[in-house]
Amino acid sequence: MDYKVILDEIKPTKEEKDKVSEVSARLLDFLNDECRKDNIDAEAVLVGSVAKDTYLRGKSDIDIFMAFPLTTDKKDLKQTGLNLAHKCCDAFNAIAYHQFASHPYVTTEIDGFKIDFVPCYKIDDGSQLKSAVDRTILHTKFVQSNLSEGQNDEVLLLKRFMDMTGTYGSEFKVGGFAGYLCELLIIKYGTFENTLKEASDWQLHHVIDLMDYGTAENFKDPLICIDPTDKNRNVGAALRLDKFSQFIQSARNYLNSDKKQDYFYPLNKSLDKDVILNEFKSRESNLIAIRFDIPQIPLDTLHPQLKKTADSLKRILNKNDFLVFQADYWTDEVKSAVILLELAVFKLNNIKVHVGPRIFYNQACSNFIDKFGLENCYVLDDFLVSNVKREFTTPQDFIRHLLTRDFILQIKVGKNLLKPILDTYELIEVEDLAENDETLAFLDDFLYPNQRIKR
Repeated sequence: MDYKVILDEIKPTKEEKDKVSEVSARLLDFLNDECRKDNIDAEAVLVGSVAKDTYLRGKSDIDIFMAFPLTTDKKDLKQTGLNLAHKCCDAFNAIAYHQFASHPYVTTEIDGFKIDFVPCYKIDDGSQLKSAVDRTILHTKFVQSNLSEGQNDEVLLLKRFMDMTGTYGSEFKVGGFAGYLCELLIIKYGTFENTLKEASDWQLHHVIDLMDYGTAENFKDPLICIDPTDKNRNVGAALRLDKFSQFIQSARNYLNSDKKQDYFYPLNKSLDKDVILNEFKSRESNLIAIRFDIPQIPLDTLHPQLKKTADSLKRILNKNDFLVFQADYWTDEVKSAVILLELAVFKLNNIKVHVGPRIFYNQACSNFIDKFGLENCYVLDDFLVSNVKREFTTPQDFIRHLLTRDFILQIKVGKNLLKPILDTYELIEVEDLAENDETLAFLDDFLYPNQRIKR
């Protein structure tokens, strides 16, 4: 396939590149001048996809790291780094917003670009690591040194393909491929198309070890890509099994498709509220939507807690015979979240089999009979059992029971969600969820999983 048309649309324009370079240079000059003026032993360095020239059009976020010597006290590094960031924001009439990762950093917007100012330690290799961000400068240097001429375009094609198939982005919300991992794949396999050919045959725990460190056995992740700058780190650690699998299948689909260009664009699908709601009705499932307020916490904290809560609800409902077909969550990331459950059961019979000890344990069987009465006990296979009355016959009643102060700890709820769920949860109709394009897209994906990996 000729990728020129695609590249013409996804590569930054000359105007965008020139502006990114100009703004980046001004910020770096200001920060390094401040360091010299105030006798601060630190250097501002441009990192990330802008520095590596692997950013897609319109996604030119500027990442500037302020590297301090390893001898710098961590408290001083944080304070001095934040002070420098604030001075820079003031000089460019920008508002500084504090963010938190392994330590605080500053985010702002200058001349239309999102800027991150991150203090870090200057290290020569991964063994000197003192914070999780310290490797980033090494990552930038490695990619700059190892991407051959023209391979930047191959990275852009891979990122765009992954973005359009829902597998790009290492944040928990996505659980996909990080930008750095994409770059390493192109360094390993040479081209976008060859990367897909290789990926189509990947097995679980596939290993990529560019430097032949031989440390892959230390990891059990779906994809193991040893960081060339740190033999004890897997670049693919954030990649979830489902996204790993979806990428493999999307690669196969693409290679066998006669409409390859379609994979570089969003799905051409209109979201009609009535059509989506009618499809839910036609499935004749029991749909339960639980809406609740969310706390003001970082998104990388919020999303894991929402997933943990949804997964735990699914498990306990299944354990109590309510047969959850699928479960997922949606959030606007500002005010509220919804856990959506699709069940095969509307109502259970009012008795269930309570399984006791295996028949071979005499004393345990005697205790079971004492509790339930001999006339109520019988043998099922090699277990002594008793029929008991169900406390809850509908999943809605069971959920209302669970979401109370006395019983909510039976669910593994994200710690920051406990109080908001107890105080604000409500069971809503799926029609109430279909409010806007975002929620309609969520419902459409719920109905048709993985639709973006095929065209």
